[in-house]
Amino acid sequence: MGARACPRPMGRKRGPEAERRRPWLVRDMSASQARGAASDPGHGGCRRAWVELLAGRVKRQKLGPEGEQKVRESALRLLRGHLNLGDLVLEVEGPPGKQLCLNRLIDYDGPGAHIDLSSSLIGSALRDQAAQLGVPAAVLCSQVVASGLVRVCEADAVPPPKVLLTPDQRKKLSSLFEVAQNLLAQSMFSRLSFCQELWKVQNSLLLEAVWRLHVQNIVSLQELLESHADSQAVVAWLSRDLRLLCEQTEAPCQHADVARAMLADFVQMLVSRGFQKNADVRGTVDPERMSQVAVAVLERMLASALEALAAGIQEGSAAHKAVSCWFGVFSGHMYGSIISTESPKRFFCHTLTQILTHKPVLKVSDAVQMQREWSFARTPPLLSGLYRRLFVVLSPEELVGHLHEALETQEVNWQHVLSCVSTLVICLPDAQQLVDGWVSRLLTHAFESCDLDSMVLAFLVARQAALEGPAAFPSYAAWFQATFGSARGFHGSSKKALVFLFKFLSDLVPFEAPRYLQVHILHPPLVPSKYRSLLTDYVALARTRLADLKVSVENMGLYEDLSSAGDVTEPRCQAAQDVEKAIMVFEHTGKIPAAVLEASIFRRSYYLSHFLPALLTPRVVSTRRRERGAGSAESGVPAGVSPKSCLPSQLPRIPDSRAALIESLRRADKIPPSLYSTYRQACSTVGEKKPEDAASQREVEPSCKEEPLGLLTTALRELRASVTDPTQRDALLAQMAVISEQLRSALGLGEDDSDFEGAPVQLSVRSPKLQPWEQRVVDLLLTSFCQNLMAASSVAPPDRFCTAAISYSLCKFSSQSRDMSYSCLSPGLIKKFQFMVFRWFSEARDPPSWEDPASSPWRPLCLPSVDWQRAALCLWKQRTLRELLKQEGLHLTYRDWLQLELEIQPEVDSLSDTERQDFHQWAIHQHFLPAPSATGGCDGDLEVACATLVDVLMDFCQSSRSYGHSENSDLVLGGCTGNRDIFSRLQEMAAGLEQGPARLGHAAPRGHFLFGVFCRRLQALARGWDVASRLQRQQELLMCKRILLGLPPSVLVGSPRLEQLAAPDCDDFFHLVNSELRNFSHDGALTHDITAHFFRGLLNACLRSRDPSLAADLTLTACQTQCPLLLTSALLWWPHLEPELHRRWRRCSQSPLPAELRRLQEARHFAGSVLSPLAAPPTPGPAWLCAAALHFMIRQAGKESIRRELGQLDGQGEELLVFLFFFSLMGLLSSHLTPQAAGSLKPLDVCAEVLGCLQRKRISWLPLFQLTETDAGLGRTLLRLAPDHQVRLLPVAFYSLLSYFDEDALLQEDAFLHVAVNMYLKLVGLFVAGETGAVWTLAHSGDLQAQGDPVSLITNARLFLLQSIPRCPKRSFSDVAELLGASADCDPEVRAALLSRQQAMLDPDLYQEPRLF
Repeated sequence: MGARACPRPMGRKRGPEAERRRPWLVRDMSASQARGAASDPGHGGCRRAWVELLAGRVKRQKLGPEGEQKVRESALRLLRGHLNLGDLVLEVEGPPGKQLCLNRLIDYDGPGAHIDLSSSLIGSALRDQAAQLGVPAAVLCSQVVASGLVRVCEADAVPPPKVLLTPDQRKKLSSLFEVAQNLLAQSMFSRLSFCQELWKVQNSLLLEAVWRLHVQNIVSLQELLESHADSQAVVAWLSRDLRLLCEQTEAPCQHADVARAMLADFVQMLVSRGFQKNADVRGTVDPERMSQVAVAVLERMLASALEALAAGIQEGSAAHKAVSCWFGVFSGHMYGSIISTESPKRFFCHTLTQILTHKPVLKVSDAVQMQREWSFARTPPLLSGLYRRLFVVLSPEELVGHLHEALETQEVNWQHVLSCVSTLVICLPDAQQLVDGWVSRLLTHAFESCDLDSMVLAFLVARQAALEGPAAFPSYAAWFQATFGSARGFHGSSKKALVFLFKFLSDLVPFEAPRYLQVHILHPPLVPSKYRSLLTDYVALARTRLADLKVSVENMGLYEDLSSAGDVTEPRCQAAQDVEKAIMVFEHTGKIPAAVLEASIFRRSYYLSHFLPALLTPRVVSTRRRERGAGSAESGVPAGVSPKSCLPSQLPRIPDSRAALIESLRRADKIPPSLYSTYRQACSTVGEKKPEDAASQREVEPSCKEEPLGLLTTALRELRASVTDPTQRDALLAQMAVISEQLRSALGLGEDDSDFEGAPVQLSVRSPKLQPWEQRVVDLLLTSFCQNLMAASSVAPPDRFCTAAISYSLCKFSSQSRDMSYSCLSPGLIKKFQFMVFRWFSEARDPPSWEDPASSPWRPLCLPSVDWQRAALCLWKQRTLRELLKQEGLHLTYRDWLQLELEIQPEVDSLSDTERQDFHQWAIHQHFLPAPSATGGCDGDLEVACATLVDVLMDFCQSSRSYGHSENSDLVLGGCTGNRDIFSRLQEMAAGLEQGPARLGHAAPRGHFLFGVFCRRLQALARGWDVASRLQRQQELLMCKRILLGLPPSVLVGSPRLEQLAAPDCDDFFHLVNSELRNFSHDGALTHDITAHFFRGLLNACLRSRDPSLAADLTLTACQTQCPLLLTSALLWWPHLEPELHRRWRRCSQSPLPAELRRLQEARHFAGSVLSPLAAPPTPGPAWLCAAALHFMIRQAGKESIRRELGQLDGQGEELLVFLFFFSLMGLLSSHLTPQAAGSLKPLDVCAEVLGCLQRKRISWLPLFQLTETDAGLGRTLLRLAPDHQVRLLPVAFYSLLSYFDEDALLQEDAFLHVAVNMYLKLVGLFVAGETGAVWTLAHSGDLQAQGDPVSLITNARLFLLQSIPRCPKRSFSDVAELLGASADCDPEVRAALLSRQQAMLDPDLYQEPRLF
């Protein structure tokens, strides 16, 4: 073998590169053989073949079976790590005609028979060689084919990146694949080994080659992807190549069809594996991993496309083509080969979710401000096209449901969400109805649970839909008016709903576009008169915002389009448009347009100042029609109308539409007579005026000014009367127009003075050139200004004019008596001035330094160098003011200061946060706290200061100055932002009280001062069951709770003394819970926040005692009898409460939780085991506690039936079922009063099933309807678990279960007749008092709807009683006298039935049939 020439590999020269690829061959040669081969010239450098080398080594080594196996394994590892299989195949030696030439075979382009022959030879040779090597033939063949595939992929000279093959490469791969298929047919091909070899050189693989492996059924795409050990690497590789494929698919080339086919196959595979449930996973190593890889690739492709869109790609660019191509895969025909139709739908749903949640960086406030930029017309066409493709597969209902689900559960990209809504509204025919229904459901949920997220979403969706125009959705103005403009609106159910609405609208104000604010003001929600202050406060806030934006509501047009959020039109331009539209409407109807009539009543400012001047544009009167006496030159164009814009035209002889409208308005008294007269006079004179008349009018003799000056004085006096009358505020602008007209007349400015048109009149008190009559005008204006200022300050003291008003008063009345000067000043004005000086000038906070006694008592502050700040400080130092402040009622007290400070909003405060904090510290601790109570101070008592602050804070939040309040903890107290810093001062002072020195002696500690404030305020409120009283008390309690939550939890639980083994002091909080908070609890539990706050305080207090566990057990044991509602609340919120309790306890103690806390834990575990398939353990503690836990678990589980669960309670004791029935009754009444409490199993059904279980077990349940406060033990405990109004409604629950009664069993119970009649009489009493109406009103979707109205319930109860009374046994009438007395006035027929049955019991012979024989 060594004597003949070695065959050369496929005609290729073996050089240094070949040697480097085969280091294993050189290492296997012995040193002597290497030297011999190098020194023998006859060999020509030829080495021995692999077979000979390997055979020689085998002969030299004597190995046992184990050694041979290890050698084979080592050889196999070497082969896989270093073998160049292409060269190895070329060296395989066999008989003549069987020498392999793989490259030649791949390159061959001839008849298939030769290929088959060569393929069979390759298979035979590889089988023989594998046998000699001890390597599986399938593994060796797979590695050979993989090597050939890589060689073909690397043969192209085009540099990467690329994914498509050249025609020459496709031809070569075709030959190679035929070899691979032949090997597969002979079971000589390992797909796993082949895939592993490919992944070693994955950067050299072309995506088309991988795809053709799949198409030729050699290795599927799924098999190839599954074989890679690194999922992230697979995702990155496939995503990169798919993006390149998308770019080349859209590029103009001859291989576009191949690229589209590849993309379709890849997408179908990824969708079927990523989104197909119960798929055929045969041959799949890890189906879950494959699903994750598929989903990750699809998500990455969509994310890259969305990011490219967000970056602003140019149309025609490579990125634009790639995005367009990928979005094209969402066409329906792409998934025709997928058997399951659910996979594409799930994929489309997942895609929609990813779009909606892609990079959620925008906040809700951003969405409110920017949503007009996301309309359908402004959405990128690629994105809107993607939405439309998704809409094809998903039904409209599924789309809306999916949108709602994504918005509820995840953070969203608001731009994508709202652009999706716009596309949905435009593209779907039934979108208006769907969106309207969606918005209605959101609003219903928002108002039922005060859910701010639902409220925001409803408004955003409605506004976005309205942006698409009235053809797609009603305008925002129409929607808002239809939603909130009637008594049937979502906000009309309670004051709480009203407060929630206006709180929400107020929070939107800083971000609103002017159009939306104008809609809210001009089409306000319908509000009952007693809650009108909520609306007026919001309107004032909205008007202030519009003023900041330099947009006036008064200047809003009559026919302005309010559906858009576009720029506001100038009033004059809009008024001209309104006039034209009004004339057009008048032409068609012959009547004054409704919009004009409404404006004349409700929008008089715009109507008088803009609309009428635009309508009453002077037109030249024909000489033949001129009225007598109309030639006065004093009359002119109405105020506010520019002569340049009023192009005169001749009045027609026959009135046209404009003239007819003017005449109709005049007859309807909608045009002031003076304005109409001015219009007629202007029409008469405008045609005759000469240009030179304008100049001559300026030089009017002073004698001509007397009459206009008197008219100006009268107009100013009428303005002062309007300022002091709040009902005349709408007339202020009209009066200002009159004053402007009279002022121009007094100054001699004519109508044609174009130089002065539109410019303010310049009057300077320092100008020496003023004429005498001009000086009189100046004096009149300044005097009127000060008088109007003082008059207005008596109604509402102003902020930036106190100094001027006080200065004027002291100067004006300095020569008169002191009482006269004091009577002219408002106490509110004086106090506001003190507040302003203290706040803004730190030097005023020092003790006063009196002025020089020799100086004058008053110095006028009219010098131009003195600004208002110096004026205020100068006034502050005046002796006259100091003497004034000594008067009773004029000194700024601590309470006054708090009220004024609460109105300061930090966002508009001139003081910085640090300056404001320093001012608060000075005012409280240095000024008011040490001051005596006689001067409005606190006598140095910090507790008094805290109590006063709480009292004022609650008054402020309940007043109309606060914008509303809710349970939103982000706004500390109330909707007004001005109270945040003041509340921080309360927290600081409360902490100071806690950290202060303990009281001397061992007297019993007083309760916390806060509870004293709360008790005093709550006692002052009216107690009643009417809606108004309950809402007022609920509002007050809500404020109490928010204050408690803002303070340390130790306020609720007083710390026990270290020297005593006693429970912490919780009496005050227990009293608040039992007397107040209980009546606003829900379904037997308090809210989570106050519950968690109590337990935090309990653990903090107990951990400071000598025995923490004992202190906690004593407190919780006391809770069982004194405040059981806290324990049931803990059971409801235990999943959220337990981790925090463990964390706090373990922080300071290594012992387990106290026994009473573990008892709560065991009660929850017991309830969970009852609902599980396992057998329930014995009741771990008090039966009522376990019943409460079971009730909460049943409500949360949402089962269709609990019959099986109730069966597990056999042997648990009768009390457990009775208490469970009590909690079910409370849940039934709670669901009636708050319908959202109902779950999948309605509370009425729960009560019925528990009642049925009681009746089957013959357990008496009637005592639950006989509970009173005087009951000892559990009866009193149960009453402390339910609100009083629900206990009063027990008769409703009793007779709601009428159809489920076991009458025969009930009649045998002694208490039945008494309970049934008593419940009936109380039911009638509730109906007469009107208390049942609340149940049926609030339960519009509740269970009682099936019972009809209250009258039906009473009728059925009455009929039941009348049928049951004759059947009751004698022992049931032992206390019938009490029932007869109670029923005398309620129901005579029931009384008669009771009396008749009683007489029959007393003298049975009278009611027996007579014996005739």
